[in-house]
Amino acid sequence: MYPAINAAVIESVEEGIASSCSLMVPCPGAPEAMKLLSRRPQIPFGIHLTLVCEMPDIPWGPLIAKERVPSLLDPAGELFSPTPVGRAALLAQARLDEIELEFRAQIDAVADAGLTPTHLDFHCLADGGRDDILNLSVVLAAEYGLAVRVWLEPGRQAMRRRGLPVTDNDFVDSFSLDIEGKAAQYAQMLRDLPAGLNEWAVHPSLGDKESQAVDGGWPVRRTDYEFLTSPQAREVLQQEDIAVIDYRTIQRVWSQSVSPRRLTGPVVPADDGPLS
Repeated sequence: MYPAINAAVIESVEEGIASSCSLMVPCPGAPEAMKLLSRRPQIPFGIHLTLVCEMPDIPWGPLIAKERVPSLLDPAGELFSPTPVGRAALLAQARLDEIELEFRAQIDAVADAGLTPTHLDFHCLADGGRDDILNLSVVLAAEYGLAVRVWLEPGRQAMRRRGLPVTDNDFVDSFSLDIEGKAAQYAQMLRDLPAGLNEWAVHPSLGDKESQAVDGGWPVRRTDYEFLTSPQAREVLQQEDIAVIDYRTIQRVWSQSVSPRRLTGPVVPADDGPLS
């Protein structure tokens, strides 16, 4: 999104306990992020497929020319805000062919920069928000040799039936946690971590003056950064014998299990209705 996030993410992976990250290609901070990643090919990263914009002070739009994706735009001709009303309006009108144009543009921009991502995931739309969007993403992942982060249980069940690795337990998003006492909460969550494959989506940022000026969520990001880079975090992982893996491990299994020619019919039942 912006430089303070880029810096904190790199530090959280290189010096902290984070193992992978995601890139929001349409954002103002993306060119800098891609340069940072190009100098660090060891860092696994995904493409955070983006159809919404929640930061009016540093706005972004689609990569594709707006006249080619009108169904992705609000009445003012901008990307929708990811409020409940904004998400509902977007998902009600967005055409799948226009979503594919934009998703491909975001994936291709990363490839054109000489970078090799590991997976696809979604910004502010759990599993893409609709079954057909998730299906499209799985097809694109197969074409590009990537994995897909699948969050909600209907999608996870569908992926398991295909023998694809998904989390065994509920997905954790740091924006759902209390800021007060977050470090202690994180430490206890690690101590109570259930067996199996778990995934946490954390959102580190330095929380500097720039962050505070443009991002109302900066306290969430700052407290994430503080814990991820803390000695306490590493100590708990060691004490609890928690193995941290990255998305290259997941990508290898996906790429071996899925190919475009094997994708016949929907991956997720199309009559399940929109995912929220």
